[in-house]
Amino acid sequence: MAADTTDDFQKELVELFVQEAHEWLQNIHVALDELQQGPAPERHARLIGTISAGVTNLGGSAATINLPDVERASFEAIPFIEALQDPQKALSVQDFLSLCKQLGQIHTALTRATGISFEDDGSGAVAEAVYASISPGEFLQALQRLQEKQSPSTASGRNLIRSMIERMEGQVHAGVERIDATVIQGYLARVSEAEESFLKEIDERVPEIFEKMSVLRIDGGEVSSRMSALEAFLQDVARLRTEAQQVNAGSAMMFFAGLHSLLTVVAQRRVLLAATRVEAVKARLEMMGGAIRQWVEYGRAERAAIDQLLPASQS
Repeated sequence: MAADTTDDFQKELVELFVQEAHEWLQNIHVALDELQQGPAPERHARLIGTISAGVTNLGGSAATINLPDVERASFEAIPFIEALQDPQKALSVQDFLSLCKQLGQIHTALTRATGISFEDDGSGAVAEAVYASISPGEFLQALQRLQEKQSPSTASGRNLIRSMIERMEGQVHAGVERIDATVIQGYLARVSEAEESFLKEIDERVPEIFEKMSVLRIDGGEVSSRMSALEAFLQDVARLRTEAQQVNAGSAMMFFAGLHSLLTVVAQRRVLLAATRVEAVKARLEMMGGAIRQWVEYGRAERAAIDQLLPASQS
């Protein structure tokens, strides 16, 4: 009789724990989803607090009812949360994937310990928050097939699909069973934002640079005024070179680096160029503007193709 009472009490504790665990996990996943969107520093700190508190509560409660695997999996998530703490740090997709992998370990431990699935509790709340998940192995194969379909002549030096393949190979090698599709989508969104911002700069700056190139011509007026204008010209080109580097636009980066070197020599030696040379540089600049627009357009298509491989896009 006493044994039955003890068993009933333990069962009640587990049932209560299950209810709390679902709530904590939902809060964790909702906070993580928002964290991936790059919130303001103050909000970033609150979201980290929510995730950390949820994991700590899970581990502590699991310890009180003697669920050691859940306790261990929960507290092992703390280093991955700490890796996301600094809002000034450029967080990588790997940072988020590592935490998502550990959250998956918590889900697995909970399911094994309680006999209740923590991937879908019937309400769909947890699944909706994060568990649009995908097998790294399956995603890797889909990416490889996508890469095979690419036309080398239209790749424009891009490497996003190759980069994603390398990331998934790392996940497979690490033994990751499921990854959160929203983490990959967040990464693609950040790439898109950066490239669209770069294109906007190109559309705004290239026509201005085109006009300023007259200062390079031998017959362009007073040398002193030309040299002053050239300094501003150099700054514009340096900025575009840096932005091309940040979005990994290889051809654009090389072009603006070469143009910056030419302008630096002109400024340092206080020399000017023949009109024919200036026109040749302007023609190359015009071609590069068009090439960058093609590069960004190809990127849009590439990201859309990757996104179609993710489960959230197939629902």
